[in-house]
Amino acid sequence: MQRLFDILFALVALTLLSPFLLLICLVLKFSGEGQIIFKQERFGFRGKKIKIFKFATMVKNSPNIGSGTLTMANDPRVLPVGKFLRKAKINELPQLINILLGDISFVGPRPLVLEGEEHYGEKRSKVIRSIKPGATGVGSLVLRDEEKYYAHRTDAREFYKSVISPYKFELEEWYIQRQSFLLNIKIMALTAMAIAWPNFSPWKFLPDLPRMPKEMINEKLRG
Repeated sequence: MQRLFDILFALVALTLLSPFLLLICLVLKFSGEGQIIFKQERFGFRGKKIKIFKFATMVKNSPNIGSGTLTMANDPRVLPVGKFLRKAKINELPQLINILLGDISFVGPRPLVLEGEEHYGEKRSKVIRSIKPGATGVGSLVLRDEEKYYAHRTDAREFYKSVISPYKFELEEWYIQRQSFLLNIKIMALTAMAIAWPNFSPWKFLPDLPRMPKEMINEKLRG
């Protein structure tokens, strides 16, 4: 049922959004570095390697520059138009193609970057890979702008590994244990609400979601 929903909903979304997507393609083609689609290799279901599509929002070869796969606040690698696309999550729209291809679903754990096991450890990574990843999910919902939790730290990578990654795993495990078609619909609706209202609180609608660790709350207040 979920796969059928993914295909039908992705086709409808691509059809309705096609004029807007074409406009974004033209803007990217004639601004910045002229790159339209950024492809990033990630781990999919059961560790299969997949290429995730996004609109290009950063300079070319950005994963090998500066902070690598960690995006910092006011990251100089982000192109001017890319800031808007990332904030509104428009850069994620090409993943509708990934959904049609069956690489990901609409809802699920975010597909891990190849250095994911370094952050999560092999045991946790296997749990996350036990189901098909998603374009959105509880991890994406709660940590929509995750860079603000480590942007002001000199030990950003270590903080991400020791605090943010374990919390992300808690969120993804929460979803894996409760996954259902109805929960997926709810998460999709909540994702739309989070984009429209930046101060949106997911705990109001999912009260048993794991709470954010105090270290992250302190960083948010500091920022």
